[in-house]
Amino acid sequence: MFWYWLFAGPALLLAFLSLLGGRKRAAYVMRRLSEEPTNFPPASVIVPVKGWDEGLRENLAALASLDYPDYELLIAARSAEDIPPGVLPARARIVLAHGKDADTGEKVQNLAAAVRATRKVSGIFAFADSDGRVPSGWLRALAAPLSEPGVGASTGYRWYTPEPASLWSLLRGVWDAAAGGTLGPGRNRFLWGGATAILKETFFEIRVLEYWKNTVSDDYALSAALRAAGLSIAYAPGALVPCIEGTGARVFFAWARRQMMLTRVHAVNLWRQALVAHVIYCGGMVAGVVACAGGHAWAALVLAAQLAPGMWAGRRRAVLAKRALAGCRDWFRRHGWAHFWLVPAATWIWLVVLLLSARGDTIRWRGYTYKLKRPPGG
Repeated sequence: MFWYWLFAGPALLLAFLSLLGGRKRAAYVMRRLSEEPTNFPPASVIVPVKGWDEGLRENLAALASLDYPDYELLIAARSAEDIPPGVLPARARIVLAHGKDADTGEKVQNLAAAVRATRKVSGIFAFADSDGRVPSGWLRALAAPLSEPGVGASTGYRWYTPEPASLWSLLRGVWDAAAGGTLGPGRNRFLWGGATAILKETFFEIRVLEYWKNTVSDDYALSAALRAAGLSIAYAPGALVPCIEGTGARVFFAWARRQMMLTRVHAVNLWRQALVAHVIYCGGMVAGVVACAGGHAWAALVLAAQLAPGMWAGRRRAVLAKRALAGCRDWFRRHGWAHFWLVPAATWIWLVVLLLSARGDTIRWRGYTYKLKRPPGG
């Protein structure tokens, strides 16, 4: 029994600790969603494009029809060949970077070129990804926290709403939602580059363009610049972005490993904490199953007590996402169950992906291979 409780005890503790702060996060999300901000500075919305994404035309059209009084839309690419024909909205302006810096990611070079091409009147830079279909209030939600004291940038997150919803597509969504569920009140530890806004003045004051040099990850580099300046990242739940693309097992694991490799390089403490937590949590599951197989019926109750908090947290994340994504309610009605029942499987996937990302320093992204370099002080 010593070995059983060595894993089951800490796993139970982690499970119940995961519930702490859940009510506070829910209250924060509901408060943010009910806000009616009135200050909307002129903005520049920048979206990098690299070839075809599922629903690309509709995704760009959504960015061109935001409910925001004054903004420009810039499509950034390395060359004109990277922009598929027939996808650009009429109001979009194209910026071609023609980047040749082998030590800096193509996306980062495209973003930097677009920033330099923005109109002078814009007071906000907002960044989007081409594989998400933003809601009309996306930019309003991102702009709202920027006037608050100590806030350096705001961020939303993605929520996978795949159609058709295959098992692996749903598992990816459940896996990814766990990371998004850590965003909430207080000082968030990272931002997501597919839904980020920052005041132009702040962007240049904290020297983001310098942080973007020699890096592949635009969002981790921006997060580092904000931390160095002592500024916080505000979570904007109204900027949650539905992503409709599906996936298979091979593509999913390759993508997830790349995400965790970037985390290991740019936020190693965050990666280590996740690895330790999932070793303990999954070890507790194994201990429970072994104890049950050995005739200890009470171990089933302990295992259920370990699993229930995580499954409940998954359901709560889905409920809050449904509030933010009113246009996706039919999807949640049909597939929201996944964020309860698939949580234990997603927990094991987290462990596998973290272990797979423990070695290696190169990633492949959209046709390019990059050697990852730990940032100074990282």
